[in-house]
Amino acid sequence: MHPLGITFDEKGICSGCRVHEEKDILDWDYRLEVLKNLIKPYKSKQKQYDCIIPVTGGNDSHFIVHVAKNILKLEPLLVTYNKYFNTPLGIRNLANLRMKFDCDILTQNINPQSVQKITKHTMMHYGSIYWPCLAGHTVFPVQTAVRYKIPLIIWGAHQGLEQTGMFSHLHETEMTQRYRKDHDLFGVEADDLITDFNTIEEGDIWQYRYPEDSLIHAEGVRGIYLGNFIRWDPKAQHEQMIDKFDYKSAKFKRTFDTYDHVDCYNFMDIHDHIKFLKHGYSKVTDHACREIRHNRLSKQNAIKIVKKYEKQPLQHLQKLCEWLNIDHDGLTFILNQHRNPILWKENEPNIFTREKLRYSITQSQNNTTKVSNLDFLATNTLDLDCESKYITIGKGYPL
Repeated sequence: MHPLGITFDEKGICSGCRVHEEKDILDWDYRLEVLKNLIKPYKSKQKQYDCIIPVTGGNDSHFIVHVAKNILKLEPLLVTYNKYFNTPLGIRNLANLRMKFDCDILTQNINPQSVQKITKHTMMHYGSIYWPCLAGHTVFPVQTAVRYKIPLIIWGAHQGLEQTGMFSHLHETEMTQRYRKDHDLFGVEADDLITDFNTIEEGDIWQYRYPEDSLIHAEGVRGIYLGNFIRWDPKAQHEQMIDKFDYKSAKFKRTFDTYDHVDCYNFMDIHDHIKFLKHGYSKVTDHACREIRHNRLSKQNAIKIVKKYEKQPLQHLQKLCEWLNIDHDGLTFILNQHRNPILWKENEPNIFTREKLRYSITQSQNNTTKVSNLDFLATNTLDLDCESKYITIGKGYPL
């Protein structure tokens, strides 16, 4: 039920694991030289910006900027989309990012009322509260590249490659509008949100539109993924950023990974719960699969860990209800409409049970992975000793 699609070969090994095996056979020193040659034409002779880097207060932003500035010797313009679900810790990390690396940053703040209308609509019709976040994060860098004539955009790892082996590292796949629409936005573009049955208008959606092809081609805009050229290991990279650049991490209720999504109250909470309802698994499964592939977790322990974390209650649901001005029961009713009927059985009104899943562990898989090495470090909490609430606009943080 993976939304990005996944295949299994005759030995029962998934496409994501097969592509991950490339990480142990590719010559990464050579791949880095390929990357350095690729970015040479984009280095500015006028001491202006060489590239654009989309960033947040979480995920791999610190590592991407570190590679760009300290390894590739580029001068980036950082851009960030304000998702309005910001944690104090995420605001702190974003401030730390631009100060430690001495970078300029542009922030896109779309009218919160428009974002709320769109969020309600996509939640009701598509079972997604994250459409504006994904749409904004993937389009604002491209709009900025066109507007400021900075053609090179540098992203981290390609989600489809890392999770499901959609591509090989050697394909050197790049950012495309097609992938954004089909996978990030589940086939729904900004103009699709305007219908005769809602209050969404042109003024609400125009900033989410992808630039015209003619503008993209005129400026030569392209988005490359560092994961094609650098051996991608989020755990090791985050720990390096904590040690060298004071990146901060936090524990979550619904996963053991303390690094990825510390900038948002909702991603590892209600957004993750919706994923569980629609696809039958949650983000902790993605994290566990990644750790199995990196030989830090056995499949047996992964199953136990997943069962433990995916059942954890939501912590921040009330924040979303207040932000959208809807009550808990109304939100629950809406989300239940998006439960996958193959995975969930409604025994009584609004009382659901999950169909049992079968887990198969072969002897060969038992012998090829370590028992466990999940020493993920949590340096802080999401609230950072502040009031637990969305930070609508975060201008900075004393470091």
